[in-house]
Formats: sequence, C-alpha cells, structure tokens
Amino acid sequence: MFFLTKVMVSAIIIGAVTEVARYFPKYGGIIAALPLVSLLSLFWLSVQGEKITNLSNFALGVLWGFPATAVLLLVVALSLKYSMSLSISIGLGLVSWLVVLYIQDILFGS
Repeated sequence: MFFLTKVMVSAIIIGAVTEVARYFPKYGGIIAALPLVSLLSLFWLSVQGEKITNLSNFALGVLWGFPATAVLLLVVALSLKYSMSLSISIGLGLVSWLVVLYIQDILFGS
C-alpha cells in the first residue's frame, strides 16, 4: 500500500510539472530542474526509516551524477535546436551522460 502511495504522489507531481510546461515551457523547465526526484526520494527513504548515513550517501550520489546530467541536458537541448528528432537527441544525451560518468570515474574514482 505504501508503495502505491509513493507512486501516486510522485506521479501527481510529475503530471503537474508537465501541465505547467505545456503552457509555460520556461517555467516548467525551471520547476523540472528542481531536484524533485531527489527530494522526494530522500523524503520517502526517511519515512521508511532509512539511516541518516544512507540518506547522506544517497545525496552525495545525486551530486556525483549532476555533471553528467547537466551534459545530457545540454546535448539534448542543442540536438533539438539543430532539428534532430527527440529520440536521437535523447539517445545522444544518454551516450554523453555515460561518457561523462565514465570519465568522472576514471579521473576521480568512486
């Protein structure tokens, strides 16, 4: 039951963000850039009784993924700007995301 509650609340938030984005794309993007998934995940983990150290490690993991995510979004935005299809843009973004994560791991270790 708790799982379904998490899914429903999370889905409602995502649905609300996409509705805002339909009418106000810039503001929808700004709202989507908020760390909603990260904060929701921290909240749900906390409600489930996870230890503070696990919450901290989760937050650091999110921070570790931030540079690659920024590159992914940049590649998708530029690809779309240059008239590539959404699926190709997302594919290129995912490849760039993996490359940046790999480079990060080589340079800084995990």
